[in-house]
Amino acid sequence: MAYENIIFEVAEGIATITFNRPKALNALNGDLLDEMADALDKIEEDEDIRVLVLTGSGDKSFVAGADITELATFNPLQAKLFARKGLQTIGRLQNLFIPVIAAVNGFALGGGSEMALASDFIYASENASFGLPEIKLGIIPGFGGTQRLPRLIGASMAKEMIYTGKLITAAEAEKIGMVNRVLAPDALMDETMKTAREIAAKGKVSLRAAKQAINSGLNVDINTGCQIETDSFAICMASVDGKEGTRAFIEKRKADFKGTLKD
Repeated sequence: MAYENIIFEVAEGIATITFNRPKALNALNGDLLDEMADALDKIEEDEDIRVLVLTGSGDKSFVAGADITELATFNPLQAKLFARKGLQTIGRLQNLFIPVIAAVNGFALGGGSEMALASDFIYASENASFGLPEIKLGIIPGFGGTQRLPRLIGASMAKEMIYTGKLITAAEAEKIGMVNRVLAPDALMDETMKTAREIAAKGKVSLRAAKQAINSGLNVDINTGCQIETDSFAICMASVDGKEGTRAFIEKRKADFKGTLKD
């Protein structure tokens, strides 16, 4: 598939998807979601990719939400299908075997915030802003915002944001735990890629196990969560990278992780 709405790049074990509709502030339409799904297929097929970074083209917007000009033409069935497509595509980020970092470089509104929320964590530019303003259009978030935001920042804070549709700054988002780091605009991608490279140097089996244990454990009681962790720990110990990591520690050298999910 030729991409017209995203830029897809891979280097040093790190895949980058850049949302590339700058004239529309990188708003999500059906074509962009289709291209993103295709890129995620490629990522899942490539054992050498260990981290995914998401960002937006230009310096104004990460993703300014769904494309309202397209949304306004939908009948109820078309709206449901569009919401399902967005929900499924964005949901794949949470279920992806590798860590996903959102580098939010401007507006992250509606579907943009939902895209970032489905990532494993968020780095934001100082000029970034977040919000779920769908209520102002007489609708509600449709790409997982009502579910992921409360789980991240708590129900009462999420209700205030969703009921009012207000926007918050990157500094406010960091204060409530929505954003991990706030960076100067010209440092955002450098710092994001620095973290991505640090993660990419780790074993792929252990990265997958850690992500799955955390995500699965959040939805169960503590005892069940600890059992998930125990099972994941055992799988790591049986992996090529688990053996390499322990051997490297004993031999007092840096581990060289080369295992794959098939090992």
